[in-house]
Amino acid sequence: MISLIFGLGGQEILIIAFIVLLLFGGKKLPELMKGMGKGIKEFNNAKASIESEVKDSIKDVDKA
Repeated sequence: MISLIFGLGGQEILIIAFIVLLLFGGKKLPELMKGMGKGIKEFNNAKASIESEVKDSIKDVDKA
């Protein structure tokens, strides 16, 4: 999915992964990924909350 959004190929993703590994090291990488996972989860929860609020508002407008 990321490759579709940013137009990255397999080689570019490997180079980026190698650079991240060099910058953060093998020991900090799992912590970094865990933090990213939590951030993505929070983002998706917020997105779902906003979507449900918008749908509820649309239903209220349709009823009125």
